[in-house]
Amino acid sequence: MKVFMEISYSEGQFALFMLYFTLKRQEACSVGMPLNFCPECGFKLLTNFKFCPSCGQKLPFLLDTAQVDSSTSSPAAPQTSVTDGSVAAQLQSSPWPTQAELIQHTGDGPASSVSGLPRSPLRRTQKLVKVTESASPLLASATPLLAASPKSAAAAKNKSKRMKRASPPKPLEEGEQVTDTAGVQWKLVKLLSQSDTEIFYGVQQVTTRACSADYEHILKLASKDGKIFNEQNFLQRAAKPTSVKKWKKDKQMDFLGLPSCDGFGLHADSYRFLILPNMGQTLQSFMLEGEVLSEKAVLQLSCRILDVLEYIHENEYVHADIHAENIYIDFTKPSQVYLAGYCHAFRYCPSGKHVEYREGSRTPHEGAVEFISVDSHKGAGPSRRSDLQALGYCMLSWLAGALPWTSLTDCPAKVMAEKERYMTDVQGLRTQCFGRKKMAGAVQVYLSQVMSLQYTEKPDYQQLHSGLLGALHKLGASLDQPIDLQV
Repeated sequence: MKVFMEISYSEGQFALFMLYFTLKRQEACSVGMPLNFCPECGFKLLTNFKFCPSCGQKLPFLLDTAQVDSSTSSPAAPQTSVTDGSVAAQLQSSPWPTQAELIQHTGDGPASSVSGLPRSPLRRTQKLVKVTESASPLLASATPLLAASPKSAAAAKNKSKRMKRASPPKPLEEGEQVTDTAGVQWKLVKLLSQSDTEIFYGVQQVTTRACSADYEHILKLASKDGKIFNEQNFLQRAAKPTSVKKWKKDKQMDFLGLPSCDGFGLHADSYRFLILPNMGQTLQSFMLEGEVLSEKAVLQLSCRILDVLEYIHENEYVHADIHAENIYIDFTKPSQVYLAGYCHAFRYCPSGKHVEYREGSRTPHEGAVEFISVDSHKGAGPSRRSDLQALGYCMLSWLAGALPWTSLTDCPAKVMAEKERYMTDVQGLRTQCFGRKKMAGAVQVYLSQVMSLQYTEKPDYQQLHSGLLGALHKLGASLDQPIDLQV
């Protein structure tokens, strides 16, 4: 086999490393062996890894059936070797080449070559491997790994973690019982709602006296492998009743609309469920498409939601999916508003350190496309500004009936482009939504403030809350008054 390399002396060991990794990978794949290193970056692996934890590259394991059959049916199949045959010999010994073995292949000085052929003139910018027609197909297929591979934005997106698609849950029969991890049994009393990913039931705890159709809790049911586990994790970490109680005492609040998790567990080895308090009905269930709310109702809702956002942000999380379907109003206590639906909750500040802005690190356009922030559209981890901007979009939608991109939600990229266009033009956004009609001044001030926030910047919650609450007081209303959803 005739092989020669045009590489600079300083890059010789790198090229040999990559050649060695490639040959070892091909050997492992041909016999169905697991890899003990990543052929892309060289990171050491455990035998059951499917993806490299360092670079995210999918690891090859088995060839397809035809290739395996052909390799096993040929008893004399030669192993690929370079002109200096000791590289192939190394494959039979230690899984990692020693420094001495590397020197043996790179030589003592800059004039040596792998193939023994006359050395080409040095080009420090080249890292190229040329394979002649007589070279092995095995080595020819491996050469792209030796060439430089710049990591573009598109490549980064392809290597980002892909969430496993969860199958939609099948409804359970009313009257069926489930048992949570604490051993408490819950009876399904009434099917409340169903979507492609989750089902809600009214439930009651099974006791000797439980015989009525009333319920004080709701059960949220979803596929075990879906995002409901993320919500469970958030509720257990950030929504502990003791933490919420202390927060309300410190802030002198009588209510905080954050639901507690009163139980959780698995059912039929396929479903995961959460037991939540009965929060009433969703805001979306009271609103027809294009219907608007009064300025008073929008300000009441926004102040209550802003209270919840400040709490969860101080506890290192963001909601990342604020819209009317995740907002509940308890009409037995019509001044109380809950923010629920934490399937997309993101820990933006683990151990007090804010995550870096990195596009493509998460699934792009995740959440309700009409209301999520530009950061979420781009696949960057949502931050505090993401929640506040999403709340601003909701306020506009509730007041105007629609947003400039409402009709474009089937094409998330177009929605993102529209949002980016208005990030620095709040006045233009106001005009597009309301035309010549008057817009609440407090809402416009709020939008201007949250649109100018930097990714890691801590918002001034007191200023934001005071602006909305002051406008509410000017209308002669307060947070303690019932929320009137009639326009």
